[in-house]
Amino acid sequence: MRNRYFDLLRFLAIVRVVVYHVTGWAFLTLAFPAMSVMFALAGSLMAASCDRWGTAAIGRRLRRLLPSLWLVAALFVPAMLLTGLPVSWRLVFWVVPLADPPVNAWGALTLSVIWYLRDYLWFVLVSPLARWLFRRWPWPTLLAPYLLLFVVELGYPGAPAVLRDFGLYFGAWLLGFAHHDGMLRRLSRQLLVSLVVASGAAGAAWIFTHPGPRGYDLNDIRIGNALWSAAFVLLVFGLAPTAAAWVDRRAQVGRAVTVLNSRALTVYLWHMPFVIALDPLLSGIGLRHSSTAGLLARLAGVAVLVTIAVMAFGWVEDLAARRRPCLLPGGAGQVRSTTSPIAPSRTVAAGRAAAEMRVPAGSGANTPAPDVRSVAQRTRIPGSGAAPPVPTRRGSGKASSRTAGGVSSARW
Repeated sequence: MRNRYFDLLRFLAIVRVVVYHVTGWAFLTLAFPAMSVMFALAGSLMAASCDRWGTAAIGRRLRRLLPSLWLVAALFVPAMLLTGLPVSWRLVFWVVPLADPPVNAWGALTLSVIWYLRDYLWFVLVSPLARWLFRRWPWPTLLAPYLLLFVVELGYPGAPAVLRDFGLYFGAWLLGFAHHDGMLRRLSRQLLVSLVVASGAAGAAWIFTHPGPRGYDLNDIRIGNALWSAAFVLLVFGLAPTAAAWVDRRAQVGRAVTVLNSRALTVYLWHMPFVIALDPLLSGIGLRHSSTAGLLARLAGVAVLVTIAVMAFGWVEDLAARRRPCLLPGGAGQVRSTTSPIAPSRTVAAGRAAAEMRVPAGSGANTPAPDVRSVAQRTRIPGSGAAPPVPTRRGSGKASSRTAGGVSSARW
């Protein structure tokens, strides 16, 4: 049983991520804070898994998360070792990404999206404890990550990246818990809308009074990001439709949603290498990133290359989910919608449906190609939590020297 509303949200989030990394349009982060939506979806499904399997849910989730990473590591790590990456014990983080895996100069941006798997892994590991706390003290537990974010951002800006991301994204994960337990549906419409307006207004006020190096890009404004994203998650979860059969009314749309959900990890892990590779190639033939033709060419090129990657490597996700491998999922009879996808999942039937739903998993030096600088402006320097300054004639060299040796965080 698939939750088609969840599938639609995940589809929109993944598409938004890819478009943002290609274009660098900051307004997309405000229009659809995809990162927090993905963590909220994952949190809801992890809550269902914890309720059904207990601590065994950790192994089930990691089984789906790690094989796709291992495939990427099997292809890219040898290439990086041959091109200057030192051999060290930290290579173990390519097996279990508890911290940013080591990379060399060209791999830093190419593999910058690995930060998400790092955070996802930590969130999964602490979920049984968080579930126990949430059942006993739901509101204090829900508010704790946001308090942590304020403390870290205002009093400890040099905190480790994982700790900072707990403050930023674990709140969205716990909002997923709240959805799973029916807390959001039990709120009156008036109270829910009031919470959305209050959180959104506070987030917007912080965003527009604390612009980052890329303007109003949420990836540079962590407190504003958390507040704005909380409002967005409350809105799309709390006011969700009671049924989503309309997702499949158009067969082509339904198939696209199904394919992207079944291959979300593959799309996520492989789109960034293609974004990086296409920049110098298309710039070399006159299709600059700043032109409309250049952006359209990049979007089309990434779409084609991601499709090839899905067909070449997507079967790993089937094996990880213990499904029969196939070229493209979503054929006739493979998708079944839940009759009430957003209903509270304390009932046995809904709990089983939610527990069986898969979660896609679901960071940098610059290269000398001219237009790759535009991509560098959409990534974070590892461990700093801040975006690198927009490259200038004086500063681009500094940005490169600071990013070697760790995976940066290409944000959503």
